[in-house]
This record gives sequence, C-alpha cells and structure tokens, in this order.
Amino acid sequence: MSAVLVPTLPAAAPASADPRPWKWTREQYHRLGEQGYFAGKRVELIRGEVVEMSPVNWRHTLGKSLTADVLRAVFSGTAWINDQSPLPTDDSEPQPDVSVIPGSPRNYTDHPTPADALLVVEVSDSTLFYDTTAKAELYAEAGVADYWVLDVANRQLLVFRDPAPVPAGGTAYRTHQTLSETDRVSPLAAPTVTIAVKDLLP
Repeated sequence: MSAVLVPTLPAAAPASADPRPWKWTREQYHRLGEQGYFAGKRVELIRGEVVEMSPVNWRHTLGKSLTADVLRAVFSGTAWINDQSPLPTDDSEPQPDVSVIPGSPRNYTDHPTPADALLVVEVSDSTLFYDTTAKAELYAEAGVADYWVLDVANRQLLVFRDPAPVPAGGTAYRTHQTLSETDRVSPLAAPTVTIAVKDLLP
C-alpha cells in the first residue's frame, strides 16, 4: 500500500492560522532525493506529497515488460516507450509503468509531460484502488486521453477515456471500460490495431 514519506523539512513551514499539510515543490523533491532522503525507496511526487510505492514483485515486472513489448510493436516508427520514467506536472511527478510518447527520445530536451503521452498504463498488483482513483484523477487533469490500468490480480484491463471537468470540481474520465483477458482493445492513437488483453497479462 502506498504511504506518504515525511522527511525532515529543509526549511520551516510557513505560519498559518490553521494546520495544513506541507506541500513539496518538484524542486524540493529533487533536492531531497539528491540529499539521500529516499535512498533505497521507490517514491514519486503526487500533488505535492512524497508517496512511497509498493515493492515491485515478479508479476508486476512481467506485466510491465509484456505491455511495453506489445505497445513497442504497435507504435514502432511513430512513438517510443517511456518505461517507469517521470511525466511531470506542476506539483507532481508520477512515474507510470508504461507510457507511449510520440516521436523519438531525441525530440525531447526535457521530460515529456502527461499531455504529451498518447497512452499511459499503470500495472496494478496491490495498488488497484490508488491507480483507479488518485492516479486516474491526476492523469485526467493532466490531459491524458487514454489511460489503462492492467489489473494483474483479477486478470483484466481497465480503460479510462474522455477526461472532462466535473461539476463538483476537478477533472475525471467520463468513460470507464472493464475488459477481460478474452477481450481485445485498440489504443486511441492506433485505432486500426487491436490488442489481445491476454497478451498484456503475466
């Protein structure tokens, strides 16, 4: 399960009449990493909070590798696969398991952003609720049009599309689809290609 890490503050938090969580900037997050606060831990910055990710097991590793291989073949010559690398926003730096980025790495002098991604995939072994709530909201707000969660425990693929503002505030995906391992799926950016869900699953 994800957990919020709270290292020693580099400076005093600003005074406030009401208690409130300390929010880290991306610059502070990188500085803490350089100072060794996260040594031996897998972390990412989500909405200003440093979140510790679950340890990677073989089922997760295999699902990520299979998904990356399939998508690499689908998008060969048009896009590249960004493998567990940051897709930064203003206050977050998620590291999706697989993202498909148009062009080639040489087209980018800095990290691509979620809005650049043609497709983002999280492989979920023990983080399904987090990936389908907090992560889904983050990617929707960041402009990811096609977001998949590979649910390896239940052997299914969850597809999230059509991000749009919601009346209560924020942004959410209006279309949710659950596909079994016998189903097929087409990426929005490659609509003529169909992928067997079973080929993504370990």
